[in-house]
Amino acid sequence: MVFFMEMTLRWYGSKFDTVTLKQIRQIPGVTGVITTLYDTAPGEVWSRERIRAMKEEVEAAGLHVAGIESVNIHDAIKTGAPERDKYIDNYIETLENLGKEDLHLVCYNFMPVFDWTRTELARMRPDGSTVLAYTQEAVDALDPEKMFESIAGDMNGTVMPGWEPERMEHVKELFEMYKEVDDEKLFENLKYFLKKIMPVCDKYDINMAIHPDDPAWSVFGLPRIIINKKNILRMMEMVDNPHNGVTFCSGSYGTNLENDLPDMIRSLKGRIHFAHVRNLKFNSPTDFEEAAHLSSDGTFDMYEIMKALYEIGFTGPIRPDHGRMIWDEVAMPGYGLYDRALGATYLNGLWEAIVKGAK
Repeated sequence: MVFFMEMTLRWYGSKFDTVTLKQIRQIPGVTGVITTLYDTAPGEVWSRERIRAMKEEVEAAGLHVAGIESVNIHDAIKTGAPERDKYIDNYIETLENLGKEDLHLVCYNFMPVFDWTRTELARMRPDGSTVLAYTQEAVDALDPEKMFESIAGDMNGTVMPGWEPERMEHVKELFEMYKEVDDEKLFENLKYFLKKIMPVCDKYDINMAIHPDDPAWSVFGLPRIIINKKNILRMMEMVDNPHNGVTFCSGSYGTNLENDLPDMIRSLKGRIHFAHVRNLKFNSPTDFEEAAHLSSDGTFDMYEIMKALYEIGFTGPIRPDHGRMIWDEVAMPGYGLYDRALGATYLNGLWEAIVKGAK
């Protein structure tokens, strides 16, 4: 049997993204976008009117909305604060509105304080491209309250997801909120959230696809739970509903070289609702940088990753992830047009080779 996935590109909306829908439409094989209402705050209800306007804008460009990334989760939910039920009710209302507008995929994360962590946004590679990079030594030397300041100058005038200035102004308060939250407590709070939202997911057939923590280990002593096969299977079992699934991000799980990415994919058959496929180049186990998507440019065997997705019958949206800055492009670091377009075309080529090889 031949399985078909859908190639997509992440798009932050015309007010925030340097890449246009017209440009995305011209990437061979890309038929949809993964988007969001980027100017909404965690805990805010998304109205049907705004969701519909977003869909109509994308469809007018000859594409469609393949999924949402992200409906961000309020810290009260992650920390289990007394007011969490209010924010869960708001989240449920947003899911209802998405379902009514025929959108059925939400990628989200449950990471404390920082959605993802990099110590450099523009590390120069030998070919002259620049990439996102991480070194544990740099993190260990940083005051977490100064983390945003250390990278803000390389954002090219954009607002990066998870690093919104208004959020970063309250880093000290956020750390205080999480001081009593360890891995077990974070698991409990995630379970509570998922159990509350599953009825609306069942009603509207909405797949919740949790994104792994990035990097896949504790940073600044904060708990990290979506980091490996054992933990993700635990999450599946604690709320055993097919709508409780994952975004399989090879770059995030791959930050820990102990994670066998093709094996993880095969262990999650039926529960991978969305895939981010990208490559990393390791200089040491705790020093890595984003690479081109091509296998030979980094550490991962991209063919085997795509082959594992095919073998489990994956039919959801897939997208290239963090790209290099190449050809003098100035864009949101990791989210320019050129290298992600190359990545999409490369991944489509791998998929075509796998499909033909399976016949």
